[in-house]
Amino acid sequence: MWRLPKPLRALSLAGVVLAALFGVLLGAGGFTFVEGHGLSYLSNDPRTCVNCHVMRDQYDSWQKSSHHAIATCNDCHVPEDFLGKYWTKAEHGIRHSWAFTSQDFHEPIQIKDSSLAAVQGNCLRCHQSFVSSITQHSAVERDANNCVRCHSSVGHGANR
Repeated sequence: MWRLPKPLRALSLAGVVLAALFGVLLGAGGFTFVEGHGLSYLSNDPRTCVNCHVMRDQYDSWQKSSHHAIATCNDCHVPEDFLGKYWTKAEHGIRHSWAFTSQDFHEPIQIKDSSLAAVQGNCLRCHQSFVSSITQHSAVERDANNCVRCHSSVGHGANR
């Protein structure tokens, strides 16, 4: 009778189960990453945002916006610094993947407070010379009157 080699016999059932579970998760994750065009999210191409049909209205309205020629999605929606940018992309990717896979998201899609803070920071950074006299006496991050409250059509075209 043929027997497994001695090193393989030493593997416990728990080890085999864990290895199988890891393989399934790695395989499913890899498949999802490839099928969802995961590498495209590392780019700065706005077409990446329409990998999910939920973002089609936002993409279409951005194309009609005043910022279309000068700002991409990342310019407004993620922090400028390297670590913040890729941390935000990873966090958004995980959250969006879960929400879209489980169909657990608000329609129409809504911006989260943390993302709104990034947008606000980027507005102030890009328009610093123009808004510095307005913001120097205000804790803008805490104000309900942030940039997109009044200027919501700037990044995504006319109000819908």
